[in-house]
Amino acid sequence: MKETLLDVLLYLFENYFYDDPDAVRDRNTLQAGLIQAGFSPSEISKAFDWLEALDDQRAQFAATGEYLRQAPTRVYVAHELERLDADSRGFLMFLCQNGILDAAQHEHVVERALALDHEDIDLEDLKWVVLMVLFNQPGQEEAFAWMESLLFQEPGEPQH
Repeated sequence: MKETLLDVLLYLFENYFYDDPDAVRDRNTLQAGLIQAGFSPSEISKAFDWLEALDDQRAQFAATGEYLRQAPTRVYVAHELERLDADSRGFLMFLCQNGILDAAQHEHVVERALALDHEDIDLEDLKWVVLMVLFNQPGQEEAFAWMESLLFQEPGEPQH
């Protein structure tokens, strides 16, 4: 099984966090479940580190959030441009322009996306990162629900 950090995160999200957000607190049980599902200990460890950083950065971005909410256009640096394709950057702009993400959340999403072990982050991967970031932030239920419906809609369904 070719597994990546994102595969482990998606498995955790779909099988544990979505139904029981408090399950995050029992790392040993989660780790045993992931090993039983066939994930390697190294990828599991990376996933737990990624999730810890997500939680740590929530507080960091909350502290700088007011400044970032007023931020003008986001300019990507070279290593971000190399890893985030044009569709992904355009999608982030779309989310910001439509009030789904503010500038602080946008930074949080970019940071977490770059923390994945992918050389190139495509649009589908980025959508999952956005969903996980919104899920992890209190008061973002409406934005999370919108993003969730976008992610799970059938091809050809109209967007609202």
